[in-house]
Amino acid sequence: MVSGRQVESGQGPIRYGMVGGGQGAFIGAVHRLAARMDGEFELVAGALSSNPERAKASAAELGLDPSRSYGSYAEMAKAEAKRPDGIEAVAIVTPNNVHFPAAKAFLDAGIHVICDKPLTSSLADAKKLAALVEKSGKVFVLTHNYTAYPMVRQARDMVARGVLGDIRVVQAEYPQDWLTEDAAAAGSKQALWRTDPKQSGVGGASGDIGTHAYNLARFVSGLELAELSADLDAFVPGRLVDDNLNVLLRFKAVGKTPAAKGMIWASQVAPGHENGLKLRVYGTKGGIEWVQADPNYLWYTPFGQPKQLITRGGAGSTQVAARLTRVPPGHPEGYLEGFANIYQEAARAIRAARRKGSKPPKEVIYPTVQDGVEGVAFVEACVKSSKKNGAWTKL
Repeated sequence: MVSGRQVESGQGPIRYGMVGGGQGAFIGAVHRLAARMDGEFELVAGALSSNPERAKASAAELGLDPSRSYGSYAEMAKAEAKRPDGIEAVAIVTPNNVHFPAAKAFLDAGIHVICDKPLTSSLADAKKLAALVEKSGKVFVLTHNYTAYPMVRQARDMVARGVLGDIRVVQAEYPQDWLTEDAAAAGSKQALWRTDPKQSGVGGASGDIGTHAYNLARFVSGLELAELSADLDAFVPGRLVDDNLNVLLRFKAVGKTPAAKGMIWASQVAPGHENGLKLRVYGTKGGIEWVQADPNYLWYTPFGQPKQLITRGGAGSTQVAARLTRVPPGHPEGYLEGFANIYQEAARAIRAARRKGSKPPKEVIYPTVQDGVEGVAFVEACVKSSKKNGAWTKL
């Protein structure tokens, strides 16, 4: 740990830096918007690209002090840790293979980490990172933003309160169509690294969107996965990672309740689908369905009764959902607000960390490094199972 670094204990904005997210990077802009939405964070430093010239140009566009635009994350972690006004947190928005070394550099420097998903490009690195987080005592937030949609929190709360009874079936799907053709060969920057196993890891669609579907299923149901059977495909000729996956899930039994079963379908070669994340959960007393494209609504069907529509901020929604609701009912609220909710939860955790010995309120929830480990374990188990013709594989 770098010593001598002073962090203010006041209530001013949390100073943060960003690794990656420079010119041409979609997700970096999303993180910056989310961090800025509630005035909780102030961007003061960056290592915005592995290309020094692009890093400088990106920093200039964002109005960063040139002296705090760095050529590498290692340089940034070291320099910022020595400054009395150095960053308190860093957002890592790079290709997957950079997540581990960058996060390690900042944790070693005593800096909180907010990291895009998946956690790392390998399970071995994920486990190492989890150990580093535990040792550092720093806040580590993984940006599975869908967990911060109000109606997703509502669904989770309903399951936890037993409204659906004992859970029997969990289904999640996440189809897209943007990789139906060889977008990498056409020069798409996003496709280039996502279809390169050296940067993405062994999983393609399984790591990029399959982890979202799996995380959402786990987050809402509260169930733990025992084993899975996966069938992965790379339909586009020459593609080195999967672009379509079908996965059967067997969850761990809870007490004397029979173990629940589940399914996940994720695809990036499904024409007609832009971002089709859906979740369905069925129990002994009823079922729920949530669709990301229409996120203000949660369908609830008590067994033997008519289907009910619960709206964000409307009748039937609870305080759990209201806590993350930003605009009045009937107004669109979704992707950016979900990201901002994750940053807001991160801010509450970091502000608590400013007060030594303090913890954030119990209701503050965000995906942790352990959620990230399980996501990478899911990807590697899918790849392993598929190579064995769908053999049941434990995480």
